[in-house]
Amino acid sequence: MTTAPRADSPSALFVCVHNAGRSQMAAGFLRALAGDVVEVRSAGSIPADQINPTAVEAMREVGIDITAESPKVLTVEAVRQSDVVITMGCGDACPIFPGKRYEDWALEDPAGQGIEAVRPIRDEIERRIRALLDSMGVVPVR
Repeated sequence: MTTAPRADSPSALFVCVHNAGRSQMAAGFLRALAGDVVEVRSAGSIPADQINPTAVEAMREVGIDITAESPKVLTVEAVRQSDVVITMGCGDACPIFPGKRYEDWALEDPAGQGIEAVRPIRDEIERRIRALLDSMGVVPVR
């Protein structure tokens, strides 16, 4: 059972246009690797109707289930409540607040791609999540 993050937990928001692939994989990795130590959010500037099934399959291959997630619309409040905002192609749709840490991860969009093309994207996201945890001083739980 997953417990809620502590009130003083660091928080991260992953944003991509459709909140269906890259941002959902990143959120899945962060939840799996940080446990309840980091509060995780994801959103999209133009959310899709459902998560990319190939992204779901790629994550399942590494033992992470993101099937319960759904694309969510990016809100100013989600940005305001997050310590780190990581964009993955949302462009100007992301509001900027002073004092927030922003990172832009240039990652290929998995939309419309087969599993062979999505695996390297997934693996790069995991590498970046591990680096993010290190920068936050959080030791991965797995």
